[in-house]
Amino acid sequence: MRRVLSVIVLNEHGVLSRIVGLFSGRGYNIDSLTVAPLSGGEFSRVNIVTSGNERVFEQIVKQLHKLIPTYKVIESEEFIEKEMALVKIPLSENLGGLDAVLKAYNGTIANSNENFLFLMVADDVNRIDNFLKTIKKYSPSDIVRSGSVLMEIK
Repeated sequence: MRRVLSVIVLNEHGVLSRIVGLFSGRGYNIDSLTVAPLSGGEFSRVNIVTSGNERVFEQIVKQLHKLIPTYKVIESEEFIEKEMALVKIPLSENLGGLDAVLKAYNGTIANSNENFLFLMVADDVNRIDNFLKTIKKYSPSDIVRSGSVLMEIK
């Protein structure tokens, strides 16, 4: 079962390693992890995407609440969740139809050089998955995903 957490923590040394330690110490995998400071700089938001059973997840949430630098743990389903992907495609490929694919997924050509096109797409996680399946016909030489970025709807 896929789970999404957003944890607001104090910006202090070692907080991220303590959070990751909670997961690894219980054999729980982190599928995606993004961290960025909030305005003001005193706090950061740690976005975690994971999967696993309910019992272990509840234990991790309880442990996160006990961490001293943790200000708030948000485990609501009420998030706007987006992800970004960058894709490098050789210019030697047949690029017919690429414009239509980019338009369908709100993608853009982020950069280019004499050998490659660099595509960028930012959207929901499922749409990024579908974009990456569709773009396979252009033989991408490299794909990089950002991980999920979350914001509460409330």
